[in-house]
Amino acid sequence: MEEACGVRFARLHQVHGDDVVAVDAPGPEPTSDDIPTGDALVTGSRGVGLMVRVADCVPVLLADPRAGLVGAVHAGRPGLTLDVTTRTVEQLRARGAADLVAWVGPRVCGRCYEVPAAMRAEVTALVPAAYATTSWGTPALDIGAGVRSQLEKAGVEVVDVGGCTREEPALHSYRRDGARAGRLAGLVWIS
Repeated sequence: MEEACGVRFARLHQVHGDDVVAVDAPGPEPTSDDIPTGDALVTGSRGVGLMVRVADCVPVLLADPRAGLVGAVHAGRPGLTLDVTTRTVEQLRARGAADLVAWVGPRVCGRCYEVPAAMRAEVTALVPAAYATTSWGTPALDIGAGVRSQLEKAGVEVVDVGGCTREEPALHSYRRDGARAGRLAGLVWIS
């Protein structure tokens, strides 16, 4: 866990899957490598924050303040097709969430996320809202639009923060900067 503002942040070894990890107590120290594997976190514990890191993937932060529950999701192309976001919503609802709000953060946009035509067809067969074309006319995916559609289908209020990581120099982008790219962190906690 990382620590800031008196809150300890749980983090994950993110693997582009659909595992949702429940965190109910502070975990290992920041220097520890003993962190869970998964792509989403949920908690109802005060003083435990949740953190996902992205550099083109979609960070999704979820909260039901009345129920005292929060979640954080790392949704890339594989996570979109596995529907990790809906799995996280289901976990929060199983814990008592009723009025969830999701903040969908900066990510590579559909105008910039070029993929092979076969990949676009495969993904959009599962999530039609992800269909896109780059600004230069080639097949693309809009992972943010796909995640928004999954959240809306699950009955979650969506606030789209927006921003394209590839187009905006102030944001980290693996597609733009390669292996030297930094990471954005999506953070949420119960105060």
